[in-house]
Amino acid sequence: MKPDLLLVALILIGLVGRSSIIATAASLLLILKLTHLERYFGAVERRGMELGLLFLTIAVLVPFASGRINLREIVAVFTTWPGVFALLGGALATYMNGKGLDLLKVDPQLIIGLVIGSIFGILFLRGIPVGPLMAAGITAFLLKVFQLLGKG
Repeated sequence: MKPDLLLVALILIGLVGRSSIIATAASLLLILKLTHLERYFGAVERRGMELGLLFLTIAVLVPFASGRINLREIVAVFTTWPGVFALLGGALATYMNGKGLDLLKVDPQLIIGLVIGSIFGILFLRGIPVGPLMAAGITAFLLKVFQLLGKG
């Protein structure tokens, strides 16, 4: 399938699945392609995730900057079960992201499955894509469980 047609298919999938993120991303890539700006694909591929994570982090930190989170709420992170679980969740997520990065270094073709799985999750599970590293981390975990059960 030609890349242009694949992008149009992704736009349609995004529209039908009511995923503006997929439709917008595919539209922007198609615009770059149709305006002969493909030379920027490498930069988008290398820095796009970094830029996306930057904006995601900025959005998450807005309550700190706006003063909506106060010292009492910060202390609660260390003194309540939900806060402690949030700390553990953050630590576990970053650990799994590292394992995902390791997996992608060894098996880079897995990115195809991660992208298709992410599209599936967006369209049918109403998920939100936050990056392939977490998906790769979960994949690494599932592969480890599969190996431990003697199936691999």
